[in-house]
Amino acid sequence: MPDISAEWYRDVVGFAADAPGWLQGFAAFFTEAALVLLFGFLLLACWRARRMPARALGIALLGVVGVGVAYSLSELFKVLVAEERPCRAMQVSTIVACPPPGDWSFPSNHSVIAGAAALGVFAAWRALGIPALLLGMGTAFSRVFVGAHYPHDVLVGFLFGALVSTVLVLLLSRTATQLVEKLPMYRAKPAAVSAAEQPTVRIPRL
Repeated sequence: MPDISAEWYRDVVGFAADAPGWLQGFAAFFTEAALVLLFGFLLLACWRARRMPARALGIALLGVVGVGVAYSLSELFKVLVAEERPCRAMQVSTIVACPPPGDWSFPSNHSVIAGAAALGVFAAWRALGIPALLLGMGTAFSRVFVGAHYPHDVLVGFLFGALVSTVLVLLLSRTATQLVEKLPMYRAKPAAVSAAEQPTVRIPRL
C-alpha cells in the first residue's frame, strides 16, 4: 500500500470528520445513490438507442455488459490482493461504518462500477456521457471521503472499470450489432438517419 495514498487518506478523512453534519449526511447518501443514477443514465442511453441503427443499440447494451464484467473481475482481484480496509488498518473514525473483516479494499467496487457505467454512457451518448464521467469521478472520490477506501483503491478501480467498458466496445461492437439485428422485437429507424442521431463516439469496426 503506497505511503502517499495513506497520507492522502488521512487528510481526506480528517477533513470529512470536521465537515458539517449536513455534508457528512449528503456524502453517505451520495456514495450509494450516485451508482443508481449512473446505471439510470446507462439504461436511458439504451432506451434512446432502441429506435436507432443496430450499431447504436449494440454499443449501448455493451455498456451494461461492461458493468457486469468489470464488477465480476474486481471481486476476483479483491480476493487475490486481500488488502485490509483503511478504516480498520489505520483505526480512524469514518462517516460510514467500516466494512466487516474479509470485505477487502482493493479495488473499490463502487469505483469500478462507476468507471464502467460512465464510459458505457459516454460511448453510447456523448451529451450525457460528460456528466456521467463527472458523476463517476465524484462517486470514486466519495469512497475516500466516507472512509471506505484508500485513494489508490478508487483511482485504479475507476480506470479499470472504464478500461473494461472501452475494450468490450472496441472488440465486440460488430458482434453486438449483428445480434441486435437478429432480435425479432428490434425496430430500427429508416436508413436515412440524421448525423445527430448516430452514435456520438466513433469506434472503429474490427
